[in-house]
Amino acid sequence: MKLVLYQPDIPQNAGTLLRLGACLGVAVEVIEPCGFVWDDRRLRRAGMDYLAGVELTRHRSWQAYSALRQKKGERLVLLTTRGDRSYIDFAFAPGDALLLGRESAGVPEDVHAAADARLRIPLRQGQRSLNVAVAGAMVLGEALRQAKLFPQEEPS
Repeated sequence: MKLVLYQPDIPQNAGTLLRLGACLGVAVEVIEPCGFVWDDRRLRRAGMDYLAGVELTRHRSWQAYSALRQKKGERLVLLTTRGDRSYIDFAFAPGDALLLGRESAGVPEDVHAAADARLRIPLRQGQRSLNVAVAGAMVLGEALRQAKLFPQEEPS
């Protein structure tokens, strides 16, 4: 299971998702270009000292990521407001790559079409979307629960 960030725009959201990956033992892959300089202080502040604990891979482009994903045979699960089904009705698998789009524009049509599944989060009528980091955390939590991949807690 992994999180994949498509050309993230906001360093605080990217930092929050990197911290989430570190805390839950989930790899994070970033498809560049980013809408910010990678060593942005806001990215570091949001990720705090957790950034050293995340398994991070950066890809120079969608094409580079896509070629590698196809070799690995990973199922690409896109979280999108245009999803054709709710994430709560989806059967996640341990090898899924959960793709989050840009905060400003989601993903382009070719990336949307390349996804193996397109999921949405049910929202109240009239609401457009959630913050990308919140959406990623919600769906990742459900995916980890289904796949029984949450980290084991140490006895206290």
